[in-house]
Amino acid sequence: MAVDLAPPRLSLRLVQVWRRNLLVWRKLLVPSLLGNLADPALSLLGLGYGLGSMLPAVDGVAYITFLAAGIVCYSTMNSASFEGLYSAFSRMHVQRTWEAIMNAPVGLDDIVCAEIAWAATKSAFSGLAILLLIWVLGLSHSPLTLWLVPLTLLIGIVFGSFAVTMTTLAPSYDFFMYYFTLFITPMVLLSGVFYPVSALPSLLQQIAVALPLLHAIELARPLVYGRVPEAVLTHLLVLVSYALVGSYLAVVLARRRLLK
Repeated sequence: MAVDLAPPRLSLRLVQVWRRNLLVWRKLLVPSLLGNLADPALSLLGLGYGLGSMLPAVDGVAYITFLAAGIVCYSTMNSASFEGLYSAFSRMHVQRTWEAIMNAPVGLDDIVCAEIAWAATKSAFSGLAILLLIWVLGLSHSPLTLWLVPLTLLIGIVFGSFAVTMTTLAPSYDFFMYYFTLFITPMVLLSGVFYPVSALPSLLQQIAVALPLLHAIELARPLVYGRVPEAVLTHLLVLVSYALVGSYLAVVLARRRLLK
């Protein structure tokens, strides 16, 4: 059977699928938020104050401030990835929730895009929790940091769409280790989360420019510093392009897997 390559056909019913995931998540609200916050918060505090005490200023600011912007993006990316991979795979393959929902007048395209939207929503909570920590620690008081709110949603859509795409390909949970090992981990190391990209060899810098996380950090870091980012439209265009391509692939591959 030929795969339907048409763009996603969406309706407002996707809001109800998104709401269904929200209602389920509310039962695990506290442990979920603590779990998403603990790792990035410990990284920020441990590396920022521990390693930062031995390092000179980076970009003219303390290392912990430099690190904070990277951790906001890193935390958002991780949360969207885990939700779009493990949780979405459970609903699609293990619990067969997607198939159950399709017995109602809800299309598969709506379900897939609702999963991406939910991954973005949940990941935004993680990013905003780190932003709150930045404010509490006094690392930034600039009103420009409020722009991190819509930015975390965009980051969540980008990596949520990638994650759901991998979910539609995965035969089991073990498959996701390839995604983290071959894509997420190298991207974190190349995109300037923990150190400036300018410290990398020129070849790696050129590779980093193609990675979405770098463009997210290039927007987030100046905002934490209280500055307007440079080349805003370029960075946004890259992120939006990744989000559109990822969402399209997720829908098309879901059709191939579930509607064949």
